[in-house]
Amino acid sequence: MKQRIFWCAALLAAAMSPASQAQILIGQTAGFTGAVGAGVKETTDGAKLYIDSVNANGGVGGQKIELISMDDKFETKIAAENARQLIEEKKVVAMFLTRGTPHTQAVIPLLNQYGVPLVGPSTGAMVLHQPVQKHIFNVRATYQREAEKAVTHLTSIGITKIAVLYPDDSFGSDGLAGAQKGMTTAKITPVAVEKFDRSKPDLSAIVPVIYKSNAQAVIMIGSGQVVLEGVKALRAAGSAAQIVTLSNNASSGFAKSLGDSGRNVIVTQVFPSERSIAYPMIKEALKLAQAKPQTELSPAMLEGFAAAKVLVEGLRRAGPKPTRETLQSALENMRKFDMGGLEVSFSPADHTGLDFADLSIIGSDGKFKR
Repeated sequence: MKQRIFWCAALLAAAMSPASQAQILIGQTAGFTGAVGAGVKETTDGAKLYIDSVNANGGVGGQKIELISMDDKFETKIAAENARQLIEEKKVVAMFLTRGTPHTQAVIPLLNQYGVPLVGPSTGAMVLHQPVQKHIFNVRATYQREAEKAVTHLTSIGITKIAVLYPDDSFGSDGLAGAQKGMTTAKITPVAVEKFDRSKPDLSAIVPVIYKSNAQAVIMIGSGQVVLEGVKALRAAGSAAQIVTLSNNASSGFAKSLGDSGRNVIVTQVFPSERSIAYPMIKEALKLAQAKPQTELSPAMLEGFAAAKVLVEGLRRAGPKPTRETLQSALENMRKFDMGGLEVSFSPADHTGLDFADLSIIGSDGKFKR
């Protein structure tokens, strides 16, 4: 009898242990180290801000969400291998918040093979929007939309001599296409268009060309480190051109890395200001951030926060025990989901997400201003 009681108590203890509790596994591969490390950390911190809050309140249907993050060092091959491990070995229900256009493209064959949804890739590549990628659910706006918005702003204040610096990959092509669309609308042509090798960027021969073009503004498309080098090289050459870069660099880490060179650099944004409390989502994120010591909300954190809200809503709609299949269906049938002042809808023919685009400028204090 005593032995029976002992075994019952042991089974009960095992059932109540954290390891045995039902969990929803979500996979992420991103460059936590390398050229985009600062932005990746902030975006992931923003996602965790919301996921931790959901878990603290019982999770989804009594199941806690576990985000398994792997560092791909911003290398495409590592990203693909990480995704394989997460999907085949860890059996994640979904992939989440990948970083980089070619890196996300490298994951697509695995998504299609195993029917795994990917929510909120941290890239605005048009190739992930059109044609529709069955298993990719975008949350943020496209790079083309951002670049076009930037050109519209520049021309509205009388700047017509614009140069474009971009990497030789799908990310760079997207940004260039958006900038060219804006310039076509404004009936101007770029004074310089310079391409660099994404894997081994060398701006030594490019910066002099841009400087000699007498550009009033330079749209720099690239990772934080490349843009940092480009800004400093242009300033060293004596250029006072207005610098504009895209939202992949909308992190506090990027702004701080620029130091004094960052003053007045324009960074396009795909979410409202982190101080716009008129948006319930911003107010919610601020409240959660303020509850954590030394946590300051940034544009990059908001991107992760918004992506997490879409992921969690999809899981809630996917039934009591979400699977890859039920989550895919729930996301494709998500209509007019209000994240808190911003509305997201998906359908089998449209996985675009938001179309919000705005501009910010880095102030003398190294923070983004709107």
